[in-house]
Amino acid sequence: MAKILIVDDAAFMRMMIKNILIKEGYEVVGEAENGAQAVEKYKELTPDLVTMDITMPEMDGITAVKEIMKINKGAKVVMCSAMGQQAMVIDAIQAGAKDFIVKPFQPDRVIEAISKVLG
Repeated sequence: MAKILIVDDAAFMRMMIKNILIKEGYEVVGEAENGAQAVEKYKELTPDLVTMDITMPEMDGITAVKEIMKINKGAKVVMCSAMGQQAMVIDAIQAGAKDFIVKPFQPDRVIEAISKVLG
């Protein structure tokens, strides 16, 4: 089953996604609370997919996507955005993200996006 890295500065958001993924049988191999941590964990854990929050301290999600793409051009990243962040979502997709999910998370939408991106 696919290994997933969850990135969000809010612990309860990470927990929500984690619960949705584990229920579906995915393996959550790590968590990060900012973009800088996400890049480090990506190198260390080489996950199959990353769920990436957009707005985080230290390094935002879009910068983190760019950094991850430098490490692996084929990286699979799904952005997690709040309502009203459409412009940032477009930036993230241009940076290399494959899809996005909107908070508050709907489990079926999360799974749909992730399974589609994993192909």
